[in-house]
Parts: sequence; structure tokens; C-alpha cells
Amino acid sequence: MHFFLDHHESKLPDVKTTIFTTMSRLAMENNAINLSQGFPDFDCPKLLLEETQKALTSQHDQYAPMAGALSLREEIANKIEKCYQQTYCPESEITVTAGATQALYTAISAFIKPKDEVIVIKPSYDCYEPAIKVNGGIAVNFQLTAPDYKINWQEFSKKINANTKMIILNSPNNPSGTILEKSDMLALEKIVKNTSILLLCDDVYEHIIYDGNQHQSACMFPELKKRALICSSFGKTYHITGWKIGYCLAPKELMNEFRKVHQYNVFSVHHPSQIALANFLRKSDDYLELHHFYQNKRDFFLKAIQGSKFDFTPTQGTYFQILDYAKITEEKDMDYAQRLVKEHKIAAIPFSPFNTISNSKVLRFCFAKKNDTLEKAAEILCKIN
Repeated sequence: MHFFLDHHESKLPDVKTTIFTTMSRLAMENNAINLSQGFPDFDCPKLLLEETQKALTSQHDQYAPMAGALSLREEIANKIEKCYQQTYCPESEITVTAGATQALYTAISAFIKPKDEVIVIKPSYDCYEPAIKVNGGIAVNFQLTAPDYKINWQEFSKKINANTKMIILNSPNNPSGTILEKSDMLALEKIVKNTSILLLCDDVYEHIIYDGNQHQSACMFPELKKRALICSSFGKTYHITGWKIGYCLAPKELMNEFRKVHQYNVFSVHHPSQIALANFLRKSDDYLELHHFYQNKRDFFLKAIQGSKFDFTPTQGTYFQILDYAKITEEKDMDYAQRLVKEHKIAAIPFSPFNTISNSKVLRFCFAKKNDTLEKAAEILCKIN
């Protein structure tokens, strides 16, 4: 019965079921409105569905090339040039992945060896540290604090030492919704200059930034581009999180190492979907308008909860809004999140799983929902005392 425990030590002894799975299951069990897990409850673009139907009947039933369908890699390159005026070679510097999470995991696996240190800026998405640990690396956390969650680069630089192999950046940040500005990227350039430190960028929300701000991609900064593996996601951009298709950009020598791992843990990604996305990108650049779509939802949701006891600063990016409940209760965020589901029938994500500190009184709510869903959620939140 205890064969595993008696004979094998877990590589990830502290890893449990993700908070997203836990809260979504609680929401289902309690018939609650689910604003916890980050997925939309509306359809993807009609044109993308039409292109998918065509691709499914166009003899793309066999393996795609390991690096991804060339037509899709070419369209990704065009997209990067249009957005950031930067070039990546479709043949040697772009790889299509099974979602951004796979891209991130593959990048870490390709470069992190035992005892290598990886700086993780907290709060952070929960997939980084397990990938570091399973490869024998050491996660070095740099904690940001509420309410602004901004990086003090002078303090950050103190984390750098001879063992620092990689820095992970996520902007816009999940879960805080804050963004990195040009001044942040210039400060980071100075820190990594004359080092061999790699940069792993989680850019899945790159097109979901508000109030006239622009995404500061690492590829626009020469000192960062040459060391950066940039991971992004079609799931977040086109409301197709279930398709699990993303991509990674990197200079040729880094991408060569990335593909050595990619070809053995995934090899290739669903071929018809890649063809559909390539054709869709060729015909549409509606990702350029995505920030308007989600800013309207953010503003709709925040206006609807203005009469509540929750405090907030409008999120700068992502489709998540953090709400401070300190005026309502002194409960820990995990306890309060579970009580919200059971007693008030609304699900959110507690902040502590993203953090090294556990005393924050904030929850993360997803507003990538239909307006009537947001309206019902706001009605509940406004009644909470």
C-alpha cells in the first residue's frame, strides 16, 4: 500500500491540486457563478470557427512539423513585426506549442540544471516553481507588495548572483493585473547586461492592456531580446483556452535548445487548428482591438460593484480584477474564498497560492464573462456585508 512512499521520494512533495481546479470544483458543487478560473464563457470569433471547419476537411490529419505548421509560424512572425517592429525567423526562431504552459515548462527544462537559480517575481502564476523544482533548480522569490505590486529594481538586483541562470517575467501579471513599463525594461537591461542570465517571458496577456498603455515586449529591447524566450497564447487572445495552442519566440541558438526538449515532450500540436489559426491571422488582426473589448468588460464590472464593500484599483491588464475584502472580514483569503462559494454562490481565487506572504486580504475575480454573468455576480457582491 505504501510502496511509493517507502521506496520513492516525490520530486514535488509540496505540490497539490491547483487552486484553479479546487475552486472550479467547489463552484460546480455549489452551483455558484464561477469567476475563479480564467476562461471566457463566450464564443471565439466566427471566422476562426469557419477556418477550423475548412481545415478539418482539408487533409491536415497527420503530424504537423515538429516546430509547427510553417504557415502559422510565418503569420506569427508577421504579427510580431506589426505589433513590435521586430523580426523573428519562422524557420529557426518560432515554435508552436501545446499552450503557453508547455512553452514555459519546455524552456525551463531546456536550460535549468540542478542548483541553477531562477528568480520568480511574486505574486506569480503557479506553474513556474514546480517546473523549476522538477528540473533540480532553485526558485528565488522576489515578493511584491500591495497595492501597486511594482518592482524596486535596486532591491531586485540584490537577488542576482553567480548561480542566477534565469529570470521569469510576466506582464501583464497574473494575478495582480499590473504591467511592466518601459522604465522597468530599461532597468532590467542594465541589470542583466554583461551577464549570461536568460529571460523567460510569460506574455499570454500581451493584447489585454488598458487605459492607453502598451505592452513592453522584451523583444523591443536589444539587451533583453538576445537572451529572451517569449511565450504567448492563442487561447487568451481568441477565447479558445481549450485548444491549448501557444508559441515560443527566441534567438536561433536558444530555440535550438528549446526544440530539443519540445520534440520529445510534445513533438507537435494539433495540425488542423494550426492551419485554421494561420488562415485566420492572414485575414484578421482583431487582436489589435482586444483591449477595447476587455476594457469595456472591466469597466462594466467595476461600475456594477461600486456600491459594494470591496476596495479596488482598476486592473492595468489581463482579464482579472483583484478585490480587497479587508472591510468585510478578517478571515484568511482561502477561508473567505471557500465561504463565498458555499454561502454566497460566487467563486473567486484566493491570493495566497500565488504569494510568499499569506496575510493579504484580496481575491482575484475573472471578468472574461458575458455581461449578464457579470451583472449577476455584481449583484451578489453588493449584498455582502
